[in-house]
Parts: sequence; C-alpha cells; structure tokens
Amino acid sequence: MKNILLLNGPNLNLLGKREPDIYGTESLESITDVLVHEAENLGLELISFQSNAEHELVDKIQAVPDLGVQFILINPGALTHTSVSLRDALLGVGVPFIEVHLSNVYSRESFRQHSYLSDVALGVITGFGSQGYSFALHAASRYLGQRED
Repeated sequence: MKNILLLNGPNLNLLGKREPDIYGTESLESITDVLVHEAENLGLELISFQSNAEHELVDKIQAVPDLGVQFILINPGALTHTSVSLRDALLGVGVPFIEVHLSNVYSRESFRQHSYLSDVALGVITGFGSQGYSFALHAASRYLGQRED
C-alpha cells in the first residue's frame, strides 16, 4: 500500500471556528476523516499531521523516508509565505507534493500571493475549500499509479 502524508500548518486546527466566511465551517478533523476514507477507497494509506510549530512540520517531512511516504499533500497555512525551511525540507526528501489552500490566495491580500513552495510543487490547488484536499488526493493517486513501485 502506498502512503500519502497530509500536512497542515498553523491555525488549521481552528478550521470550522476561524473565519468561516473564508475557510468554511468544516473542522480539520472532519476533513481528514473524509480523506482517510477516500484514500482507503483508492488503495492508499493517509497519514495526517497538523502543527502550529514550523520545526515540527519540518521534522515530519524529514521523517518521510522512515514512514515510507511516496507523496505529500501540504497546506502550510501562513508558513506558505514565510518558510524557506519547509521548502528546503521538501526539496531535501525529494518526495513529490501538492500545495493546497482552502481560500483563493490570489483574491486576498498581496502578501498571501507569494508562496515559497509553489514553484517546486507538482501542483497547487487553491480556492476550492475542503474539496481542494480531495482534488489533491485524487491527483496524487493518479500520479502514483503512473509510477512503478
């Protein structure tokens, strides 16, 4: 079974409570539950991790080889716009990843329109709410299906 790591950055633990007009009313737990079920239906195992601490996200990325992860889905939250260390960790492990954002970052403040990850990501999904995670999961599944084990 192929493993996919779902990483969520700072403040995403507040989904459903924090600015629901921007981020929706679903909790991260409910989004993750749906994704775990979808992954199982695709023959994948989803490993989920959320942290408000940048170093914990970097540590989890660096553990990818030990976890047997073949693909990463990441919503780095505000770290999108500030974290060279997340970028370096993702490049360091060499595992393909998709960057996911609930809101359309390009229709928001100008500082949210720059990502330190987008140019090295396999793809970016932004503005589709929680559905974006599902889009990313299905894209990852197709990508992994095209690669030999």
